Amino acid sequence: MNQVEETLKTLIKKALYNAFSLETNDIHLEKPSEKSHGDYATNIAMTLAKTLRKNPMAIGEEIIASLEENPIVENVELARPGFINFFVDKSVFFTVISEILSQKEKFGDGTIGEDRRVNIEFVSANPTGSLHVGHARGAAAGDTMARIMKKAGFEVTKEFYVNDGGKQIENLAKSVEARYKQLFGIDAAIPEDGYHGREIRAIAQAMKEAHGDRFLKEDGLDTFREEGVKRLLEGLKEDLFAFGVEFDVFFSEKSLYEEGEVEKTLEFLQNEGHTYKHEGALFLKTTAFGDEKDRVVVKSDGHYTYLLPDIAYHKNKLSRGFDLLIDILGGDHHGYIPRLKAGIRMVGGEDDTLEVDILQMVKVLQDGKEIKMSKRSGKAITLRDLIDAVGSDAVRYFFAKHSLNTHMDLDLDLAIKQSNDNPVYYAQYAHARIMSVFRKAQEEQYDIEFVNDEFTHLDHEKVYDLLDALSEYPALIEDAAKTRNFHKVTNYIHDLAQKLHTLYSAFPFLVDKKRARNERLSLLEAVRIVLKDALRLIGVDAPEKM
Repeated sequence: MNQVEETLKTLIKKALYNAFSLETNDIHLEKPSEKSHGDYATNIAMTLAKTLRKNPMAIGEEIIASLEENPIVENVELARPGFINFFVDKSVFFTVISEILSQKEKFGDGTIGEDRRVNIEFVSANPTGSLHVGHARGAAAGDTMARIMKKAGFEVTKEFYVNDGGKQIENLAKSVEARYKQLFGIDAAIPEDGYHGREIRAIAQAMKEAHGDRFLKEDGLDTFREEGVKRLLEGLKEDLFAFGVEFDVFFSEKSLYEEGEVEKTLEFLQNEGHTYKHEGALFLKTTAFGDEKDRVVVKSDGHYTYLLPDIAYHKNKLSRGFDLLIDILGGDHHGYIPRLKAGIRMVGGEDDTLEVDILQMVKVLQDGKEIKMSKRSGKAITLRDLIDAVGSDAVRYFFAKHSLNTHMDLDLDLAIKQSNDNPVYYAQYAHARIMSVFRKAQEEQYDIEFVNDEFTHLDHEKVYDLLDALSEYPALIEDAAKTRNFHKVTNYIHDLAQKLHTLYSAFPFLVDKKRARNERLSLLEAVRIVLKDALRLIGVDAPEKM
């Protein structure tokens, strides 16, 4: 909510109390599509008609009569069937320029997350191969969410859960071992569920160069396992870095077993009475916490199910002092959420401690057709393929345009198009266009002095549209951080760019009169600051030239 909206809501609340002795915080303001209907409108008179048993027009008249005078309000009108329209003194819109120029990239920083520690876990791919397009969407989502929540005041930790303790890693080690032996002419078979990627061959070759034929004579499975995980994880980190994503923590699943946390968690669950035995298996009473059925945590053969180490892992997160845990998971995990939430409550969490966002599918399109395989490798499309094809900025912008719970198409042809049809080009060009004005001002040797007081040379309808958009930025950040709907930031970027492009075509900036020129350049600088910051939040660069 911006300052103008806060003031208007306060005036309406006081008027309601004065007129009807009524107190409410449920006051809705909207911006009329028709300029003749004012700058803001409220339907409060209509929503109170039933409560007050009066005609909305009569209620509106009494509210208007009870409004206190305020310098920001030029006029108030009542329109059928009961809208109250506010016309605001235009000078108040210019204060946002001064705020932005003084606060710079801190404009829009919030406090709703103060004293709240958040752990966002995302990607968490098995270190057995390259990141695919689904991981890419998760990486963009988690990183963007973290940036927005940090701006809103949350203390955020970005975490990657390294699945280095399961059967997949055993198969990885055996796959590397088979390729290693093949390099010596030995006919060694890759396991049925093994891995065949080029990365496995590369690791085997490196092992041969480092150790020679040593592991033909002795067991090298542990070394193959450690080197395989290490090298593949390094590759994942390199691809993520190229995508603008850096994690604060890489948490090892294996460490949960090595430090006894899985066993301690099982013991805790048993001591608290959350388990029972049935047909040789140990069940968790998850139905007591909202799950549709109780879940096995220890199978009849003594092996743990995935649920137990996952509960131990989230218990570890709680022990590190996080107030909110956010997991971004693939679409196949939807049914897993209730049992995991139940387990977290059993080990000390609350019902709302865990939030799970589910990633929906991504279709990659080229020449109007879906492509599923990389032309380079003949396998599934990887994050590196996408970066090489269209660049990190385009991929991140397109991912950030869509809510996580929607299926989406990633059109590679559109993503590389150098025209306004391409939304990322359109947004970045707005920033580059502003910078071109400043370069031209320098070439003309104009003295640029940003204005932070009275603005008298910006009287243009499109200017007010732009100022209105700038004033919405703090409220946007708060809303996106609360709802985790980061696509709203991308929508805002497009809207701000559109308003800038429209004004650019209708309003000269480098005019002869110094005061007018500096006022207009001050407006441009404010737009540039906010646009660059918003692009940063979704992991996209703001270029100076295009």
